[in-house]
Amino acid sequence: MYNKLQYISQGNTIEEQLYNIHQALDAGCDWVQMRFKNQTTKDTFALAEAAKFLCEEYLANFIINDNLYLAQQIAADGVHLGLTDMNIAEARSILGSTKIIGGTANTFEDIKNHIKNGCDYIGLGPFQFTKTKEKLSPVLGLSGYVAIIEKMKNSNLKTPVYAIGGITLNDINPLMETGIHGIAVSGMITNSDQKKKLIQQLNEKLYANVIV
Repeated sequence: MYNKLQYISQGNTIEEQLYNIHQALDAGCDWVQMRFKNQTTKDTFALAEAAKFLCEEYLANFIINDNLYLAQQIAADGVHLGLTDMNIAEARSILGSTKIIGGTANTFEDIKNHIKNGCDYIGLGPFQFTKTKEKLSPVLGLSGYVAIIEKMKNSNLKTPVYAIGGITLNDINPLMETGIHGIAVSGMITNSDQKKKLIQQLNEKLYANVIV
């Protein structure tokens, strides 16, 4: 089953990104989604190659945000597609059945479409306002997750859902109680000066009710 914690990379330069990814991996994060917006093709490729190498070293999953052809080119573990990116069915036909494809969702309808088109996990959000993302969909809040997960259960849809968007440590228990699979965070890990301790705390909360 997929890890319950995803780190979405941050940084305006290759150096900043690599530093933050390395720090997250070193602190125990084992799923990295590389998000490097509005950069040159050359820089994005250089970062992806270096980040993939790091993730391999730490035996972590490496997913690329938005850029399907880059994910294919460097043989990343998969791609995460936003609501305005390529259709998931089309992405699946290009990447094949062994790669991970995640999709961003803001509504139950989004989730149904993604699952029908063959996506492996859903990033559902935003949970609350976040400065990390420029064009923010309507904020869901806890009640939004409760309603959407309930609809998924009633429709027997079991694809893992990750909450995303401005999540804090105190939000995790109530979020996990809604029935989501895990969380995707960026700023919380990037800005922490005690990353190892934070990731340990996050995992304790995320895996608290899992029967091994």
